[in-house]
Amino acid sequence: MKNINKAEKICITIPPDMLLNIKEKVKSGAYSSTSEVIREAMRLWQKQQEEHDARIALIRKRLENSANSGTAIPIDQAFEKIKKLHQNHLNNFSDESL
Repeated sequence: MKNINKAEKICITIPPDMLLNIKEKVKSGAYSSTSEVIREAMRLWQKQQEEHDARIALIRKRLENSANSGTAIPIDQAFEKIKKLHQNHLNNFSDESL
């Protein structure tokens, strides 16, 4: 079984402009090493991926709930029902304010 706490040295290739940005951050003292910059970038990427996965799971769940929510009705009927509900709400609201 691999020890996941053990760091492993790898070699990566990045464009010159990215390397310049990394070196500038290290030189400014914002990071102590280029490795620290890359680790921070990976943490942010992992967080972004986790958030993306959570959003996709939520969308899938909502689609599943929608698909299982009952018999579909034509859009015209749905809007007509919404209009009636809204009008009833307005009528009740104006009756209460008298």
